[in-house]
Amino acid sequence: MSDKKKKNNNNRFVLEFEKPLLELYEKLDGLKEVSSEGKMDMGEEIRLLEKRIETVKRDIYTKLTPIQTVQVARHMQRPTTLDYISHIFEDYIELHGDRNFSDDPALVSGIAKLNGRSVVVLGQQKGKTTKENIARNFGMANPEGYRKALRVMRIAERYEKPIISFIDTPGAYPGIGAEERGQAEAIAKNLREMAELTVPFIAVVTGEGGSGGALGIGMGNRVLILEFAIYSVISPEGCASILFRDAKRANDAANAMKITAKDLLKLDVVDEIVKEPVGGAHNDAKQAASFIKSAVIKNLEPLLSLSHRELIADRYNKFRKMGIFVEE
Repeated sequence: MSDKKKKNNNNRFVLEFEKPLLELYEKLDGLKEVSSEGKMDMGEEIRLLEKRIETVKRDIYTKLTPIQTVQVARHMQRPTTLDYISHIFEDYIELHGDRNFSDDPALVSGIAKLNGRSVVVLGQQKGKTTKENIARNFGMANPEGYRKALRVMRIAERYEKPIISFIDTPGAYPGIGAEERGQAEAIAKNLREMAELTVPFIAVVTGEGGSGGALGIGMGNRVLILEFAIYSVISPEGCASILFRDAKRANDAANAMKITAKDLLKLDVVDEIVKEPVGGAHNDAKQAASFIKSAVIKNLEPLLSLSHRELIADRYNKFRKMGIFVEE
């Protein structure tokens, strides 16, 4: 299939490289059906088969290639920003609009509590169905989305609240209207303003971290990334189209671009890899959120004791050291 996915009778989407799981899932569904009908107690068989599925998943996901990781990061059932907000934070109140043009549903923002501490939360929002994705513009924000993000970041600074941002976008929306309303200016202004924020800022790459669209809300004191997320200046398909003049060579581009969490950590682009449940975050959104929550709290704690100047210097030094290399 062109989208590299297959779908079984239980609306379970299986990526192409997960095909060894299909037969096991079908057997599991059959056992559960027999057990639910009361024909036979299949509890022990179900438990053993579930254990077998977990083992196969773990084996598959420890050997992912870069392009397979891209497919996981784009998985249509992967948890969204609002999913994580609902599992991680309490008392979330969404804030709408940029006070200039309109509200952008591709980027959500608001105030919430993290373990009782007031924080500002924002992030790109994708959908899980075609209808939802169209409504959310596939997580690709317009200028008003980035201006909304900046507005809530200024609220955070005014009331001295930490900022937590969730990055999951193919990139900023490249439409004519977006360009007419100043897409590049909006992102550039965010970069300048984020560099000088006087409050702790944690960014988490949860799915696709694409281009300036991701960086437009990503200049955190700490940048975390989920185990099977990606972060890059361009998509592998876009890179292949430019470098090789053939989008079908996306696999070659993905290998060369160093976009996986492990590569990004080695290059100091990110500060920490957050573990995902076996088989990816889409298999257990609640557990994935629990891992993110623990990592955010751990990284936020030392930042809370820094002064305004120290926070700015910390952020400056983090981004300034990127790209340093030594020729031997």
